[in-house]
Amino acid sequence: MTLARFPITHAQIDAVVADFYAAIRAHPKLGPVFAAHVTDWPPHEAKIARFWRNAILFERSYDGNPMAVHKAAGNVRPGMFDDWLALFDATLARQLPPETATQWSALAHRIGRGLRMGVVEGQTLQGGIPRLR
Repeated sequence: MTLARFPITHAQIDAVVADFYAAIRAHPKLGPVFAAHVTDWPPHEAKIARFWRNAILFERSYDGNPMAVHKAAGNVRPGMFDDWLALFDATLARQLPPETATQWSALAHRIGRGLRMGVVEGQTLQGGIPRLR
């Protein structure tokens, strides 16, 4: 049996994902970005829960390429990641014990940095200046 990055249950992951996407749908900047791409929330949330189970519990239930999806979306901007991570951290703090929230937050921020860098590569202005909005 492979060890998890930190102790967490499937139910906790599901609760974080559901709470987070409820916050996303209500967010004035991020809600419209997601609404342009997600029309059926339950399957999306299930897929993202599988992503986190893979990242945290090392399960092999997720099949996808988050970098390709975010680049192909066309309306994801590097400046959005700060809002995304702030909402995610608030969700973790509401749903989990502090130590677990801190550990998951560190992982999310690392993944967020990678996604932000990947999105920036394809979204630069003349002279290599990143387009932040």
